[in-house]
Order: sequence, then structure tokens, then C-alpha cells
Amino acid sequence: MKFLGNVFLVGPMGVGKTTIGKVLAEQLDLQFFDSDRQIEASTGADIPWIFDVEGESGFRAREIKMIDHLSDQTNIVMATGGGAVLSEENRKHLAERGTVVYLRASIAQQVERTSRDKNRPLLQTPDPEQKIRELMEIREPLYQEVADIVVDTNKRNARTVSHEICKQLLELEN
Repeated sequence: MKFLGNVFLVGPMGVGKTTIGKVLAEQLDLQFFDSDRQIEASTGADIPWIFDVEGESGFRAREIKMIDHLSDQTNIVMATGGGAVLSEENRKHLAERGTVVYLRASIAQQVERTSRDKNRPLLQTPDPEQKIRELMEIREPLYQEVADIVVDTNKRNARTVSHEICKQLLELEN
């Protein structure tokens, strides 16, 4: 399937935005970008280091610039960081420059998928599950606000989710 346009994946940590994004880009014959990986490549530092040195606000400023840059391209699939929707500017760019897909998963699934990952600064806490609940309370309405398509990723593989996204993209075009 050849899709003309941009597809932006939003959602919390651990829903599979990067994995699904790569599969989706391949299916749609588009280029794939992960905004977090692009930030790391442009700074030469990983996300935890940026958080340590610049704080969350410093990271978010970098994220706004990167999402503006990437979303301004054409015919791409982009996975965003879980907190990208916190910025009104990011939400505006995503909504105006492509089709936004909200990948959703249960709290339990998010906890399971992020439990061994030390590259998630916001989850380096004694109670990661509680932190995920707090983040979702703030972010869920923002994911919903910006989404054109909502897809559940619970206990589903990337190819299955990608096929569902393609089907819904076709429905949006018609």
C-alpha cells in the first residue's frame, strides 16, 4: 500500500510506537523517524542524560524543535515520545501536518513493557505503576484530542496493529 501523507504515532511509553512505526512505514513505503532517537542523534546524548543535565523542560524544548522539523517533512511515519502531546505546539503541528494515530494499551501492559527499560527517566521511581497512572491521567485527554485514529495494542503484535492502522487510513481517505 502506498500512502501519501504523514502518519504520526502518539501514546504512552510502552505501547509500541517505535516497533509498530517501523512496520507501518515499511507497509506504507514511507520513511520512519523516532523523534526521541532523532533528538539523541542530534545532541549526541541519550534521553536520560538530557533529563539529568537539562531537566524535563530542557528535553521538552528540544522535543518541540525536533517534532516541528520532522513533521514538516512529507510522506513519513513518526513515532513521538510519550509526553510529546503535552506541548500545544506539538499537538498543533501533528494535527495539521498528518494523520495522528493514538496507540493505546492498558496500565498493566505499559508496566510490563517498560519494567526492564532503564532509558525512561520518568519511570526511575519506587512505584513506576503509580507514575504511569499519574501520567495517563494528564496525557489521555491530550492523546484523544489530537487523534484521528485510536488503536489498542494490548497483547497484539506490531504487524497486526500495523494492518489495522492501514485499514483505518484507507477508510479515512474514502
